[in-house]
Amino acid sequence: MLALLAACALPAVPDSRQATAAVAQALEPAWQAPLPHDGQAVQMQQWWQRWNDPVLTRLQALAQERHPGLAQAVARIEQARASLAAAGAAEAPSVDMNNRLRRSALGVPPFGAPNTSLGSSLDASWEVDLFGIVARGKDAAVQRFRARGIDWHEARVSLSAEVANTYLGWRTCLEQVARLDEDVQALASTVQLTGLKVKAGFAAPADAALLRASLANQRNQVLAQRTECALLVKGLAMLTEQSDAQVLDLLAPAAARTATDVPAFVLTRVPAQALAQRPDLASLEHELAALAADAGVAEANRLPRLTLSGNIGWSVLRYNGVNGMETASGLAWGFGPALSLPIFDAGRRKAGAEAARARYQEVSALYRQKARQAVREVEEALLRLNAADQRYREAEGASRDFAAFFAAAQSRYQVGVGNLIELQEAHRQTIAAQLNLIQLRRERAAQWIALYKALGGGWEDKAS
Repeated sequence: MLALLAACALPAVPDSRQATAAVAQALEPAWQAPLPHDGQAVQMQQWWQRWNDPVLTRLQALAQERHPGLAQAVARIEQARASLAAAGAAEAPSVDMNNRLRRSALGVPPFGAPNTSLGSSLDASWEVDLFGIVARGKDAAVQRFRARGIDWHEARVSLSAEVANTYLGWRTCLEQVARLDEDVQALASTVQLTGLKVKAGFAAPADAALLRASLANQRNQVLAQRTECALLVKGLAMLTEQSDAQVLDLLAPAAARTATDVPAFVLTRVPAQALAQRPDLASLEHELAALAADAGVAEANRLPRLTLSGNIGWSVLRYNGVNGMETASGLAWGFGPALSLPIFDAGRRKAGAEAARARYQEVSALYRQKARQAVREVEEALLRLNAADQRYREAEGASRDFAAFFAAAQSRYQVGVGNLIELQEAHRQTIAAQLNLIQLRRERAAQWIALYKALGGGWEDKAS
């Protein structure tokens, strides 16, 4: 038997560390996109506090406390914890207590008197982990438990980014409504002035009609924009598990504040180092290690298994003897090894091992894809952030020039030198430039948030 066991050898199983190391080496040594400048070195975990916006901080806290997505992630952690406890228990012996009571008879009464047997025993068994089935099973459970914990962090990072984007969208919407309201008031004054000119015979009635139509269009745009703001409030209510009224109360202090620039952070590390903070990649890396352990278990299942078992107990038997009903009792015990030798299963164990290897190869390819996709996400966020900065600077100049042009056209129209068509075109271009400036500020902030999310939100794997 010992010679047979010695002849058994566990086939080679996948090594997840080699797979992940190869992916890290394949990444580019430096970012190809331009890095953001004038940032401050700061831990990204504290980034939201550096916004100096108590409303955003409160919304983030409520979302982290109440969002059902995080509750689901916590439930998955508890499931993985239970699986880990079960896998760890397989390393220890199992002991069961068995109690039995049985009535039986041989023959039909009155010729066969019934017999009674009563017994109680402790049965113990322990599998000798010859080829690492138990150890690898526990390792797979450990890796999956770590992966579920990291999934919770990934959900938190994604939720934080979504809350910030929705909140910034609402702030941008308020700015756009405020700008359009100012325009409606100014246009209403122009309509009133033009009406007086028409009555005095200094302007054509068609000019007044054109201005009234423009005013109606602007009021319609304001209504549409206010609807967008209300939809964003509902989005925040869903993310924070609050009612619309509660969210509006939370947002009230922010409505009176002016928008502030998003705090920057420095990105100078190479992709392999920066992406080590991505929780989705870290979770997938642990899942890959778990699948490697599963492949080892599947291979070991094709080999012999040795189990040590024993029992001790007390039995009582009451039976029909030569002298009538007699009773026998005594201590019963037993101990010995049991060797299970797989001989023929029509290829079931081999197929299981091949399937385990195939699952490992599938997730290994997914890991490579995710790593390159993560680099792409960072590169795209950097490119869009750089473009948004440049576009914003150009838009600032355009907004100033259009505002100056509109002021001049308005002055000429008021003294009777200019014409209404010129004034309306200048007015339309000025509004478009100002709204574009507001939107670009929002886009620049969104790209900082996208970069924050692409870098994993500053999360770090404490277990690795």
